[in-house]
Amino acid sequence: MDISEAQRDMRVGYLSGAPGILASSLAWAAATGTAVLVSPQQAIWVLFIGGMLIHPAGLLICKVLGASATHTRGNPLTGLVGASTIWMIACLPLAYIASMQMIEWFFPAMLLIIGGRYLTFAMLYGMRFYWVLGFALIGAGFGLGVLAPAPAVSAGVGAAIEFVCAIVALTLHGRFAKQPA
Repeated sequence: MDISEAQRDMRVGYLSGAPGILASSLAWAAATGTAVLVSPQQAIWVLFIGGMLIHPAGLLICKVLGASATHTRGNPLTGLVGASTIWMIACLPLAYIASMQMIEWFFPAMLLIIGGRYLTFAMLYGMRFYWVLGFALIGAGFGLGVLAPAPAVSAGVGAAIEFVCAIVALTLHGRFAKQPA
């Protein structure tokens, strides 16, 4: 299996990643609501726990939308998924430590971490779109980190960017699916 075949396999199995982006936007939205209605400290835990549910929720959304939610055994890009997940998890303590210095930095730090992970998805799916999504989150993270608005604002920006990008990714997948193999 060459790289383009591996990327096509991932796109077909996971609808170009759109369900995962949607699931992530829902986790960010839950954190936003928690920051507004409960507290920013509780919102941090909601995003951590919601983050753990992104993969299974994304798989469920894939299946509901008719995708297999799997890839071919031996796909050489499987290692990239694992490596980027480990890197992201390794960075989470940094965001938490930042929040102990200034609570307003937690969600911007998470935007930076998540944005960086999405950059690897450009290779995983063979889509330049993931460069746009990654840099949108990274840019928002830097800007919000400097401005330090209320945590609910930063979490809401993350939710909004990911929701819009989930719709864009699903649209791009629809176009991809209509192309001959």
